[in-house]
Amino acid sequence: MNLLHLFDLSLAARRDEAALEWAGETFTFGDIERRSNRMANALRARGFVKGDRLGVHLANRIELIDLYLACVKLGVIFVPINILYRERELAHIMRDAEPRAFVTETDLPEPSSDDHRPNVGLDGDDPAAIIYTSGTTGASKGAVLTHNNFLANAVNLIAAWQITDRDRFLLPLPLFHIHALGNGLHCWLISGCRMRLLERFDHRTATAEILAFRPTLFFGVPTVYVRLLDTPAEAAREIGNGMRLFVSGSAPLPPQVLEQFRALFGHTILERYGMTETFMTISNPYVGERRPGTVGFPLPGISARIVDGELFIKSPTLCAGYWRRPDATAAAFVDGWFQTGDLAERSGDGYITLRGRKSDLIISGGYNIYPREIEEFLLEQPEIDEAAVVGVPDAVRGELPVAFVVGDFDEDELARRCREQLASFKVPRRFIRVDTLPRTPLGKIQKHLLRENV
Repeated sequence: MNLLHLFDLSLAARRDEAALEWAGETFTFGDIERRSNRMANALRARGFVKGDRLGVHLANRIELIDLYLACVKLGVIFVPINILYRERELAHIMRDAEPRAFVTETDLPEPSSDDHRPNVGLDGDDPAAIIYTSGTTGASKGAVLTHNNFLANAVNLIAAWQITDRDRFLLPLPLFHIHALGNGLHCWLISGCRMRLLERFDHRTATAEILAFRPTLFFGVPTVYVRLLDTPAEAAREIGNGMRLFVSGSAPLPPQVLEQFRALFGHTILERYGMTETFMTISNPYVGERRPGTVGFPLPGISARIVDGELFIKSPTLCAGYWRRPDATAAAFVDGWFQTGDLAERSGDGYITLRGRKSDLIISGGYNIYPREIEEFLLEQPEIDEAAVVGVPDAVRGELPVAFVVGDFDEDELARRCREQLASFKVPRRFIRVDTLPRTPLGKIQKHLLRENV
C-alpha cells in the first residue's frame, strides 16, 4: 500500500465535499485531486520520473499542496526547504539532494491541462520525501521518509486523537516542516476533515481567524500558545467552547503555559513528542490525564526505552536513514533502535518526561545539570518571559551554567531565589538579559547561537 490508497478515502470517496479553505476560497477534494493531477503531468512533461527529487522553497500556499501530491503521484521525492534558509544553507541542500528542479514563488511550474492521474507503480517502502534536519550541530542531514513512514504516523494520530471527517482543522504551521506536513497534511487528507490553511501564524489576527473558522482541531507550537494567552477572556471562552483538541509539539511546552492556557480556554493542551527522523512517537492520552511537563506514552506499535538517560525509539515510522550519509545512519541506529539524542525519564506509571538534549547536558565538577530544570524554575518567576540555560567552559569545573533571560528582572534577586530552590551547582553563574531568544520557525531555541555570545 502507498499513500494514494489512503488519500483516495478523501480525494475519490469525498470528491464533492469541502476540503480546503485557502485565501478566501473553498476547494473540494475533487478540486485538490484535479489540481495535483495537472501539476503531476506538468512535472512529467518537464522530464520528472520516479526517484527524481524536487526542491520546494515556498511559504504555505495551495500550490505547495499541489506540488506535494504531484510528487506522490509520480514517485518523485519531495524536498521541502525552510523558507528562512539563505544562500549558504540552500546551497548545501542543493548539493546534497541534487534536485532536478528547484521551485520558488517566482518559478512555479505551469499546471498542465491534463487532469488525469498518472499511473506509476509505487511501494510502501518507496521514499516520499527528504526533509532536512535543523542542523544545529553541523550541516543539516536529509532524513529519507517513506510512504510507509507517513502512513504509519497518520494512522496512529487519527486513531489516538480521534480525528474524523467532522473535524474543522486550522493549520497555521509551515508545511516545509514535519509537524505540518507529516501530521497536519496527512491527517487532513486521510480523515477527510475540513482544513483552513494559513500562510503563517499572526498573533495580531489569530483571535479573529479562529473565531471566523470555528475549528475543532488545532496544531501549534509553544510560542503559538504563549501568544494565544493574550486572547481576551470572553473570546477565549468562545473559542474553547467549540474546540475539541489543541495539540502542541516541536519544542517543550512549559508547564505553566499549559496551566494558564487551561484556565483561559478551558482546555488542557495535549503535548506530544516527535522529530523529523521518527515522526510522532509519544503522546499524552486523548482520554485520561495529560500530565504537565510530560509527553505521555509511546503511541501504538512504537517502543521506547531509556539507555544511560537517552531516549531510544523503535517504530514503523523511523526514517529509512540519512540521504547519502551511511556514516550518520550507522551512528544513529543501534540494532534497529534510533538514538534520539534527547534525555528522558519514565515515571512509575509510564509517563515520559524529556530533560533536554543530550548535547545540552552540562557537566559541572562531575555533576550532571539538566538545563530544562533550571529553565522551568526561571519561567515560574513572574517577571521572566523566556529563559534558556547553556553550559560555558570553565577551567576548574569543566562547565558552568549561564542563563539568557527575557524580562525585567533584578539579577541579584533572581540569583537569590535560585540559591533557595536549586542545588548550588545548578545556580547560573550569570544572568544575561536579552530582548529575544533565537528560535527556529517552529519555536526551538537555538542554543548554539547563545553559546557564541558568552
